[in-house]
Amino acid sequence: MLSVNTNTGAMIALQYLNKTQGDLTATQTAISTGMKVASAKDDGATYAIAQNMRSSVAGYSAVTDSLNRGMSAIDVAMSAGQSISDLLVQMKQKALAAADSSLDTASRKAMNQDFVALRDQITTIVKNAVFNGFNLVDGSTHQIQSLASSDGVRKITVGAQNMSLSGSIITIHSSGATGCISTLALASSMITTIQTSLNNVNAALAKLSAGSKKFSIQLDFTQKLSDTLTSGIGHLVDADLAQESALLTSLQTKQQLGVQALSIANQAPQTVLQLFR
Repeated sequence: MLSVNTNTGAMIALQYLNKTQGDLTATQTAISTGMKVASAKDDGATYAIAQNMRSSVAGYSAVTDSLNRGMSAIDVAMSAGQSISDLLVQMKQKALAAADSSLDTASRKAMNQDFVALRDQITTIVKNAVFNGFNLVDGSTHQIQSLASSDGVRKITVGAQNMSLSGSIITIHSSGATGCISTLALASSMITTIQTSLNNVNAALAKLSAGSKKFSIQLDFTQKLSDTLTSGIGHLVDADLAQESALLTSLQTKQQLGVQALSIANQAPQTVLQLFR
């Protein structure tokens, strides 16, 4: 039927042209952003899943920072412990030399001064073994705790090791007769005390090392998990640009054909004029 009021062909051509135009816009957006799901409008369900995964990745970033801080605090404590262990070795050497009964008083006094200097250096090291406000070797804190999961529920804990003088690990006193080697008797008894302290420090270092390894293992796992989630997000929302390029060419061709079809359909009513000439 020929009608100047209703042009069915033009309406159909316009519908297809509009659809092609919408697909073309979506393809151009995918090419511009590199994402096939850039917003909830593109695909609400996929966007929601991707956002949840992004939240987890952001959480694991915080976990990584927390673990790194914890590892650094433990590393500082281990460095302090190693230095203290070296000092104890030197102190034992001084005590052994001072325990020699043939040593004269002046020489023993000189050795005692060296011994006290080494002893006091332990206190200096302990006080300065601080990272991010944590000191794991002075008794000010009992443990250090870091995040282990993106929801903040699970944590990794490593106990502190108090290496202060006159403590349970280093039993050498910080002052007085029991903290020096000024006499033959004191020097002789100090040898055993130092050896006990040295054994305790080495055991404490082993515990700190095990704790550091826990942090390291968790940090490696967290990084791998974060990378896996990031890859999964990419599979959900990233556009295949090779496919989008081919689709763009196809849609551009369809758009041109749609415009021509609409133009032809719009010319159809003009044929009515020929009936009334």
